[in-house]
Amino acid sequence: MNNNRNIIVLDTTLRDGEQVPGAKLNVYQKVEFARQLQRLRVDIVEAGFPASSQGDFLAVQEIAKAVGDSMSVTALARAVKNDIDAVYESIKAAHDPFIHIVLGTSNVHVEKKFNRSKDAVMEMGVEAVKYARTLLPQVQYSTEDASRSEFEYLWKTIEAVVRAGATIINVPDTVGYAEPEEFGDLIRRINERLKNVNDEVILSVHCHNDLGLATANTLSAIKNGADKIEVTINGLGERAGNTSLEEVVMALKVRQNRYGCTTNIQTRELLATSRLLTHLTGLDVQVNKAITGDNAFAHSSGIHQDGLLKDKNVYEIMSPEEVGAESMELVLTARSGRHAFKHAVAKLGFDTGNDAGFEELFQEFLKLADLKKEVYDHDVFYLVNRHREQAENTVPLYELTAFRVVTDGERPQAVVELKRGGEALRGEATGDGPIDALYSAIKTLTGVEVTLQHYKVNSISRGKEAIGRAVIGLHYKGKAYIGRAMETDILKASALAFLNALNAALLNKEEA
Repeated sequence: MNNNRNIIVLDTTLRDGEQVPGAKLNVYQKVEFARQLQRLRVDIVEAGFPASSQGDFLAVQEIAKAVGDSMSVTALARAVKNDIDAVYESIKAAHDPFIHIVLGTSNVHVEKKFNRSKDAVMEMGVEAVKYARTLLPQVQYSTEDASRSEFEYLWKTIEAVVRAGATIINVPDTVGYAEPEEFGDLIRRINERLKNVNDEVILSVHCHNDLGLATANTLSAIKNGADKIEVTINGLGERAGNTSLEEVVMALKVRQNRYGCTTNIQTRELLATSRLLTHLTGLDVQVNKAITGDNAFAHSSGIHQDGLLKDKNVYEIMSPEEVGAESMELVLTARSGRHAFKHAVAKLGFDTGNDAGFEELFQEFLKLADLKKEVYDHDVFYLVNRHREQAENTVPLYELTAFRVVTDGERPQAVVELKRGGEALRGEATGDGPIDALYSAIKTLTGVEVTLQHYKVNSISRGKEAIGRAVIGLHYKGKAYIGRAMETDILKASALAFLNALNAALLNKEEA
C-alpha cells in the first residue's frame, strides 16, 4: 500500500445531512456552519441541492461567497440541464467549484425510478457530464445505489462518464446495504480498471449507516484505493445517517500505521463542530457516540479509573484534547470584563461586530451572567445567535413580551402578552398542563392554526441555573417547522420555541 496518502474529505452535512426531518437550517445558520467546517479544514463542502428551491439556491450561493476562497465548494444536480445550470450559477463564485451529478445504476433504480432501458439511462449520464464540462473543468459523477448494481453495467457507466469528462467518480452505498469486505472488494476492482482508463480520476465513496457499517465500509474502501470520502458531522443523515466524519478521521489518525493515510482535518475542532451542529439543529448526539458523545471520554468504572490514574494509555487510545474536548469549556461570570467576553466570542468563531453591536451583546451577557453563576460556551453561542438573528430580521414577527402560568392543582391557566411590529396583544387560555395552556394562549392570540407534532426539553449546561433547551415541531398547511429556544426558565424557552416555529412558518408564507 502507498504510504501516507492524503484522503480528501467532503462534508455533506449541509446537503445529505440536512435531509433529516427537523434538521432544516436557515441561510444564516448554514453559513455559520460552513465557516466552522472551514476551521475544521474540510477540503470540500457540499453546500446543498440548489435546484430544489430558491431558498436552497440562495443558501448555496452565500456559502460559496463566504468560504469559497479557502475550500472547494460543490452542490448536487440530477442528470438534467436545469439542475446542472442551478449548481453552476450557485457555486461559480468559489475559487475551486465542481458540479456533482447523481444518477442510479442498480436495476431497481433504472427500472423502477427511471422506467428506461439501461443504455438510455447511461446516455443521460454521459450527456449530463458533457454539458457540465462546458461550464466547469471539474465534474463528479455518483453512481447511485452502486453497492446493489450489476458490476459490469456499473463499470460500463463509470468508463463512459470518465470518457465524457468526469474527473471524480463517487461510489455510493446509498441504502447502507454493503458490508466491509464486499465493499472493499468492489472499490478495489473499480480502482484497478479506473487506473487503466485515466489514472488522474479521483475515486470517492459515500456510505450510509443502515446496518451500522458506514464507518467500517468507508475505511475498507480507503484501504482498497479510495482517495476521497463523503461524510457528515455526527453521522447526520436520513434514515440511520451517513458515515461519521469524526469516526473515519480519528480511525485514520489513531491507526495510521495500519492505513498509511492522513487527512487535512484539524481534529481539535471536531467537538466544536459537533456541538455547533447540535446547537443549530436541536438534534442531540447519543451519549455513547464515538468521538463526539458526552461519554466518549468518561470513565466511571472503578477499575478503569484506577488504570487511568496509573497511565492514561491503559484505557484511552486518544486524548480528549486531540478532538477539542478539553478546550471547549469556557467559563465566564458576571465579573468577566468586556475583553474576556470578546475573546470568548471570537474563540467560538464569531465576528465581534461593530462597537455598538458588541456593547448590546455584552449587556445581554451581563443579564444572563446575573441569572447564572457561570456562563459556558453553549450560552455564548446562544447569545450571539439570538442577537444577530434579531438584528438581521426585517419581517414583523411575533415577540414574547410577558407571560404568566398558574397551576393550582386544577386546570392550569396561562396569560400571554405578545408584540408584532407596533401592535400589542394580550390573551389567556387554560389547558391540560402548563405548556398546553401556554401554547393555547399563543395560538388564540396569533390566530395561526398550527398543530404541535413533538416537544422536547433538555438541559445544555450544568448546575441548577443551567440553560434549558426546548425543541418543538409544528405543522402548518402541510409543512413541518422546527422551533428552538434556550433559557434558564424552561417555560419561557418553551414559549419562545413555539413562537420561533410559528414565525418560521410566517416567514415561509411571506417568501412564497
